[in-house]
Amino acid sequence: MSSAEIDLPFVVDDVKRQFWAYEKAFMANDVETLIAFFWDDPRLTRYGIADRQWGIAEMRHFRRASPAPDFTRRIENLRVTSFGDAMAVAYCEFVRSDTPLRGFQSQTWVRLRQDEASEPAWKVVSAHVSMTALA
Repeated sequence: MSSAEIDLPFVVDDVKRQFWAYEKAFMANDVETLIAFFWDDPRLTRYGIADRQWGIAEMRHFRRASPAPDFTRRIENLRVTSFGDAMAVAYCEFVRSDTPLRGFQSQTWVRLRQDEASEPAWKVVSAHVSMTALA
């Protein structure tokens, strides 16, 4: 891959739109919309603050069992790096109203067809969330 294929502006913009739509759904606890952002596949991987989901079935169960957020969240330092026109990684830091800990989130987004008849759509294939005390 050439450097010209990294950080294509239209890809970075697309993924940022997806990221913010995901964030809106997360804070609204729009569970079915949240689930739809993830790759519908047993190879999906998500590591949370105190949880782990391997595969879309575990993700569905986790999201449907999770309560609505009882905090506010401010996103900081959002960075999106794209690789070609079908893959990108989004990183951010976040600050929650209910804890002094600082949060970190990463999402790997890939443009995938769910089946041969569907149009490609951005899906999270891997995600990681953590929180820690930083000086």
